[in-house]
Amino acid sequence: MLPKLKISNCLILLVGSIIQAIGIYNIHSLSNVTEGGALGLTLLLQHWLHITPALSALVINIICYVAGWKVLGKSFLFYSAIAAAGFSGFYRIFELFPPVWPELAELPLVAALLGALFVGLGCGLCVRVGGAACGDDGLVMSISEKWHIKIEYVYFFFDFSVLVLSLSYIPLGRILYS
Repeated sequence: MLPKLKISNCLILLVGSIIQAIGIYNIHSLSNVTEGGALGLTLLLQHWLHITPALSALVINIICYVAGWKVLGKSFLFYSAIAAAGFSGFYRIFELFPPVWPELAELPLVAALLGALFVGLGCGLCVRVGGAACGDDGLVMSISEKWHIKIEYVYFFFDFSVLVLSLSYIPLGRILYS
């Protein structure tokens, strides 16, 4: 049986996912100030394999949600599917246009702060109504629950791992802003 979803929550999820997509497309991917976790992994795949984050985010999210569905519950999964599809769809639309703030490529501190604002606000809106546009949130929650590891340590491990891998294409000075 499908869970009962609120239309207002679905709209908030879409607003959150568009805000995250704006931050990743217009700020992080342009400025080489990256994210950890799933969002940073999408940028890593974009750089090395030329796979658009519109596609890689969707695939990564599906894998993470499937891995954690027992702990998260049906409502979380359905809300997260809406947010993840929204992120991928909006990112794909943004790719049709040039970046809004190309000058941020030369201002890594400003890019880091603005990117964090967009991604944090978008993520916060999604989580507030019971979903997440990024699958690593669900995976981290599941790992934390299953192995009784504090959630912040699991987040740190995933984020740090992606940041270390990102050193393969982003100079250390830029990674420090991340």
